[in-house]
Amino acid sequence: MSQIFHRSSNAIARASLVGIAALLVFGTWALLGFTRSSYNTGQGLTLRQPVPFSHEHHVSGLGIDCRYCHTSVETSSFAGIPATQTCMNCHRLIWKDSPMLAPVRDSLRTGQPLEWKRVHDLPDFVYFNHSIHLAKGIGCASCHGRVDQMQLMRQNASLQMEWCIGCHRDPAKFVRPKSEVFDMAWQPQDQAALGARLVKEYRIRPPRSLTTCEKCHR
Repeated sequence: MSQIFHRSSNAIARASLVGIAALLVFGTWALLGFTRSSYNTGQGLTLRQPVPFSHEHHVSGLGIDCRYCHTSVETSSFAGIPATQTCMNCHRLIWKDSPMLAPVRDSLRTGQPLEWKRVHDLPDFVYFNHSIHLAKGIGCASCHGRVDQMQLMRQNASLQMEWCIGCHRDPAKFVRPKSEVFDMAWQPQDQAALGARLVKEYRIRPPRSLTTCEKCHR
Protein backbone atom coordinates (compact mmCIF):
# COMPACT_ATOMS: atom_id res chain seq x y z
CA MET A 1 0.00 0.00 0.00
CA SER A 2 1.41 3.34 -1.00
CA GLN A 3 2.09 6.03 1.62
CA ILE A 4 -0.81 8.50 1.85
CA PHE A 5 0.99 11.38 3.57
CA HIS A 6 4.39 12.73 2.69
CA ARG A 7 7.13 12.24 5.28
CA SER A 8 7.20 16.00 5.86
CA SER A 9 3.67 15.82 7.29
CA ASN A 10 5.04 14.71 10.66
CA ALA A 11 7.28 17.73 10.87
CA ILE A 12 4.44 20.02 9.80
CA ALA A 13 2.16 18.50 12.45
CA ARG A 14 4.76 19.04 15.18
CA ALA A 15 5.39 22.61 14.04
CA SER A 16 1.63 23.27 14.02
CA LEU A 17 1.29 22.05 17.60
CA VAL A 18 4.22 24.21 18.71
CA GLY A 19 2.77 27.17 16.84
CA ILE A 20 -0.66 26.75 18.43
CA ALA A 21 0.89 26.49 21.89
CA ALA A 22 3.01 29.59 21.26
CA LEU A 23 -0.05 31.45 19.99
CA LEU A 24 -2.01 30.57 23.12
CA VAL A 25 0.85 31.68 25.37
CA PHE A 26 1.31 34.93 23.44
CA GLY A 27 -2.44 35.57 23.36
CA THR A 28 -2.72 35.08 27.13
CA TRP A 29 0.28 37.36 27.72
CA ALA A 30 -1.18 40.04 25.42
CA LEU A 31 -4.60 39.85 27.10
CA LEU A 32 -3.11 40.17 30.57
CA GLY A 33 -1.00 43.08 29.40
CA PHE A 34 -4.02 44.83 27.93
CA THR A 35 -6.12 44.42 31.08
CA ARG A 36 -3.36 46.11 33.10
CA SER A 37 -2.61 48.82 30.57
CA SER A 38 -3.60 52.43 31.11
CA TYR A 39 -5.70 52.18 27.95
CA ASN A 40 -7.98 49.74 29.77
CA THR A 41 -7.71 50.94 33.39
CA GLY A 42 -7.37 54.69 32.80
CA GLN A 43 -4.50 54.84 35.31
CA GLY A 44 -2.42 57.99 34.96
CA LEU A 45 -4.69 59.51 32.33
CA THR A 46 -6.42 62.87 32.54
CA LEU A 47 -9.85 63.61 31.11
CA ARG A 48 -10.97 66.74 29.32
CA GLN A 49 -13.18 68.68 31.73
CA PRO A 50 -15.47 71.69 31.17
CA VAL A 51 -12.99 73.74 33.22
CA PRO A 52 -9.28 72.84 33.76
CA PHE A 53 -9.53 72.69 37.55
CA SER A 54 -6.19 72.51 39.38
CA HIS A 55 -6.21 70.67 42.70
CA GLU A 56 -2.58 71.67 43.19
CA HIS A 57 -3.53 75.35 43.14
CA HIS A 58 -6.66 75.05 45.26
CA VAL A 59 -5.38 72.51 47.81
CA SER A 60 -1.66 73.27 48.14
CA GLY A 61 -1.73 76.89 47.04
CA LEU A 62 -4.90 78.09 48.75
CA GLY A 63 -5.22 75.46 51.48
CA ILE A 64 -8.83 74.53 50.68
CA ASP A 65 -9.96 71.41 52.53
CA CYS A 66 -11.27 68.45 50.51
CA ARG A 67 -14.60 68.65 52.32
CA TYR A 68 -15.34 72.17 51.14
CA CYS A 69 -16.07 70.82 47.66
CA HIS A 70 -16.70 67.14 48.39
CA THR A 71 -19.29 67.80 51.06
CA SER A 72 -20.77 64.31 51.43
CA VAL A 73 -17.54 62.32 51.58
CA GLU A 74 -17.84 61.67 55.33
CA THR A 75 -21.52 60.74 55.34
CA SER A 76 -22.23 59.06 52.01
CA SER A 77 -20.90 56.47 49.61
CA PHE A 78 -20.45 59.27 47.07
CA ALA A 79 -17.93 62.03 47.75
CA GLY A 80 -20.03 64.61 45.93
CA ILE A 81 -19.33 67.04 43.11
CA PRO A 82 -19.38 70.73 44.07
CA ALA A 83 -22.31 72.78 42.87
CA THR A 84 -21.59 75.78 40.67
CA GLN A 85 -22.48 78.03 43.59
CA THR A 86 -19.59 76.54 45.56
CA CYS A 87 -17.18 77.65 42.85
CA MET A 88 -18.75 81.08 42.65
CA ASN A 89 -18.45 81.66 46.39
CA CYS A 90 -14.86 82.63 45.63
CA HIS A 91 -14.99 83.43 41.93
CA ARG A 92 -17.53 86.20 42.31
CA LEU A 93 -14.51 88.16 43.51
CA ILE A 94 -11.46 86.27 42.21
CA TRP A 95 -10.91 85.90 38.44
CA LYS A 96 -14.56 86.79 38.01
CA ASP A 97 -14.05 87.86 34.37
CA SER A 98 -11.58 85.13 33.37
CA PRO A 99 -12.43 83.51 30.00
CA MET A 100 -11.41 80.17 31.52
CA LEU A 101 -14.29 80.42 33.98
CA ALA A 102 -16.92 81.32 31.38
CA PRO A 103 -18.53 77.83 31.65
CA VAL A 104 -18.91 78.33 35.41
CA ARG A 105 -20.58 81.71 34.99
CA ASP A 106 -22.85 80.31 32.27
CA SER A 107 -23.81 77.43 34.56
CA LEU A 108 -24.75 79.83 37.34
CA ARG A 109 -26.77 82.03 34.99
CA THR A 110 -28.68 79.22 33.29
CA GLY A 111 -28.96 76.81 36.21
CA GLN A 112 -27.50 74.04 34.04
CA PRO A 113 -24.92 72.02 36.02
CA LEU A 114 -21.41 71.61 34.67
CA GLU A 115 -20.89 68.14 33.21
CA TRP A 116 -17.79 66.99 35.04
CA LYS A 117 -16.36 63.64 33.94
CA ARG A 118 -15.68 61.18 36.73
CA VAL A 119 -12.00 60.32 36.86
CA HIS A 120 -12.32 57.48 39.37
CA ASP A 121 -15.27 55.71 37.78
CA LEU A 122 -15.86 52.20 39.08
CA PRO A 123 -18.05 49.72 37.16
CA ASP A 124 -21.71 49.61 38.13
CA PHE A 125 -21.28 46.15 39.65
CA VAL A 126 -18.77 47.45 42.20
CA TYR A 127 -19.94 48.99 45.47
CA PHE A 128 -17.64 51.48 47.16
CA ASN A 129 -18.47 53.62 50.18
CA HIS A 130 -16.31 56.68 50.86
CA SER A 131 -17.69 57.30 54.35
CA ILE A 132 -16.83 53.86 55.76
CA HIS A 133 -13.26 54.04 54.47
CA LEU A 134 -12.73 57.46 56.06
CA ALA A 135 -14.33 56.28 59.30
CA LYS A 136 -11.82 53.42 59.42
CA GLY A 137 -8.82 55.71 58.90
CA ILE A 138 -8.10 55.28 55.19
CA GLY A 139 -6.78 58.58 53.84
CA CYS A 140 -7.75 60.23 50.58
CA ALA A 141 -4.20 59.89 49.27
CA SER A 142 -4.25 56.11 49.71
CA CYS A 143 -6.63 55.78 46.76
CA HIS A 144 -6.43 59.10 44.95
CA GLY A 145 -2.70 59.76 45.33
CA ARG A 146 -1.17 63.18 46.00
CA VAL A 147 -4.08 65.17 44.64
CA ASP A 148 -2.51 68.29 46.12
CA GLN A 149 0.27 67.93 43.53
CA MET A 150 -1.96 67.39 40.50
CA GLN A 151 -2.50 70.34 38.20
CA LEU A 152 -5.12 68.26 36.39
CA MET A 153 -6.88 65.41 38.14
CA ARG A 154 -5.82 61.95 37.05
CA GLN A 155 -6.54 58.40 38.18
CA ASN A 156 -3.70 57.45 40.49
CA ALA A 157 -4.31 53.70 40.82
CA SER A 158 -5.52 50.99 38.48
CA LEU A 159 -8.76 50.48 40.47
CA GLN A 160 -8.67 46.83 39.46
CA MET A 161 -9.93 44.21 41.88
CA GLU A 162 -6.44 42.97 42.72
CA TRP A 163 -5.51 46.50 43.81
CA CYS A 164 -8.52 46.78 46.12
CA ILE A 165 -7.96 43.32 47.58
CA GLY A 166 -4.33 44.21 48.28
CA CYS A 167 -5.53 46.72 50.86
CA HIS A 168 -8.36 44.56 52.18
CA ARG A 169 -5.96 41.68 52.81
CA ASP A 170 -3.69 43.85 54.98
CA PRO A 171 -5.34 47.17 55.95
CA ALA A 172 -2.69 47.74 58.63
CA LYS A 173 -0.34 48.90 55.87
CA PHE A 174 -2.62 51.79 54.96
CA VAL A 175 -4.71 52.80 57.98
CA ARG A 176 -3.85 56.14 59.57
CA PRO A 177 -5.19 58.27 62.46
CA LYS A 178 -8.60 59.68 61.60
CA SER A 179 -7.24 63.16 62.26
CA GLU A 180 -4.82 62.71 59.35
CA VAL A 181 -7.26 61.30 56.77
CA PHE A 182 -7.41 64.56 54.79
CA ASP A 183 -3.70 65.40 55.12
CA MET A 184 -2.20 64.53 51.75
CA ALA A 185 1.40 64.86 52.93
CA TRP A 186 1.09 62.81 56.12
CA GLN A 187 3.69 60.08 56.58
CA PRO A 188 3.92 57.62 59.50
CA GLN A 189 7.08 57.05 61.50
CA ASP A 190 6.33 53.36 62.03
CA GLN A 191 3.41 52.18 59.91
CA ALA A 192 3.68 48.56 61.07
CA ALA A 193 3.23 49.40 64.75
CA LEU A 194 0.72 52.18 64.10
CA GLY A 195 -1.34 50.07 61.70
CA ALA A 196 -1.54 47.11 64.07
CA ARG A 197 -2.77 49.38 66.85
CA LEU A 198 -5.31 51.26 64.73
CA VAL A 199 -6.76 48.08 63.21
CA LYS A 200 -7.76 47.06 66.73
CA GLU A 201 -8.77 50.56 67.86
CA TYR A 202 -10.99 51.18 64.82
CA ARG A 203 -12.33 47.61 64.92
CA ILE A 204 -11.40 46.88 61.33
CA ARG A 205 -12.64 43.45 60.38
CA PRO A 206 -10.18 40.61 59.68
CA PRO A 207 -9.08 40.00 56.06
CA ARG A 208 -11.27 36.90 55.65
CA SER A 209 -14.30 39.15 56.15
CA LEU A 210 -13.02 42.02 53.98
CA THR A 211 -12.27 39.83 50.97
CA THR A 212 -15.62 38.08 50.56
CA CYS A 213 -17.35 38.68 47.22
CA GLU A 214 -20.42 40.40 48.68
CA LYS A 215 -18.26 43.01 50.36
CA CYS A 216 -17.87 44.85 47.06
CA HIS A 217 -20.31 43.09 44.73
CA ARG A 218 -23.87 43.53 45.94
